[in-house]
Amino acid sequence: MGKMEVERKTTGWAARDPSGLLSPYTYTLRETGPEDVHIRIICCGICHTDLHQTKNDLGMSNYPMVPGHEVVGEVVEVGSGVSKFTAGDIVGVGCLVGCCGGCSPCERDLEQYCPKKIWSYNDVYIDGQPTQGGFARATVVHQKFVVKIPEGMAVEQAAPLLCAGVTVYSPLAHFGLKKPGLRGGILGLGGVGHMGVKIAKAMGHHVTVISSSNKKREEALKDLGADEYVIGSDQTKMNELADSMDYIIDTVPVHHALEPYLSLLRLDGKLILMGVINQPLQFITPMVMLGRKVITGSFIGSMKETEEMLEFCKEKGLSSIIETVKMDYVNTAFERLEKNDVRYRFVVDVEGSKLEA
Repeated sequence: MGKMEVERKTTGWAARDPSGLLSPYTYTLRETGPEDVHIRIICCGICHTDLHQTKNDLGMSNYPMVPGHEVVGEVVEVGSGVSKFTAGDIVGVGCLVGCCGGCSPCERDLEQYCPKKIWSYNDVYIDGQPTQGGFARATVVHQKFVVKIPEGMAVEQAAPLLCAGVTVYSPLAHFGLKKPGLRGGILGLGGVGHMGVKIAKAMGHHVTVISSSNKKREEALKDLGADEYVIGSDQTKMNELADSMDYIIDTVPVHHALEPYLSLLRLDGKLILMGVINQPLQFITPMVMLGRKVITGSFIGSMKETEEMLEFCKEKGLSSIIETVKMDYVNTAFERLEKNDVRYRFVVDVEGSKLEA
């Protein structure tokens, strides 16, 4: 597109310091380059990572910071080199907006493992300007990191899939766990965990939810369709489940013991770590050696996997369980998320909110 003579501004809600409190913030959007897509944001999911980043829990936060990486919106304009999207398309943007394009992960279409990946927010783009997320009126994103939302899928339902959904789908696909008849465990029933239950069930798996209390038992079994529900501290039930699972998706974002869950895995079973934990986890080696068990990790998903996951969810009729809120409620939503008081994902109705001060 041609050079714009007037700077294009947009308004979002930004954190200014580690208090994490969000308030209106106006900033400049970059011009729509040849490979770029200009998107009017309709809604954006709230991920636990948003909480970590706004409060500088990982020690890497830069302010002002507009969070949000589960973005759904409408294409406003596209650059001259964009062929996949046209104005009016409903599209999504997830955790990443850039990569180097030349490293081994990038050459394998696994840009989420690129050492020079660029985050949707709290990062610096190739033009030297800070990236800002989806709690805003608009964004401009390179076409590689934009996906079409399948026709007929509700925008607010699509938003959590762009992080929580693909985060679960990616390891199941990569490790050959998409086939029916497997037995899996979902450790932790939050935003990622509830999508884990739904996706694994849709793949034909027997799914056991492993939780710290009975609070979510009825929801897990009735609303999400889990086959079993076990409390991790119930030693009798845990013993009954020993050597029974092909995999466990561990979504717990705080320090916890691994041995109780390693014992549930059968020969060649996999414990797949997804929680961001900044303390060392421990286990005794015989727990792994005596069953050729694997402790591994997985990080979000590639753009190809995101497209594949969206089509899978459309085909299977899967949706998230969400609570939709306006932007003026977002600070309360963050407080509730910190207390795990959400079933199971907040989605901000950006389009229907007043963002300006």
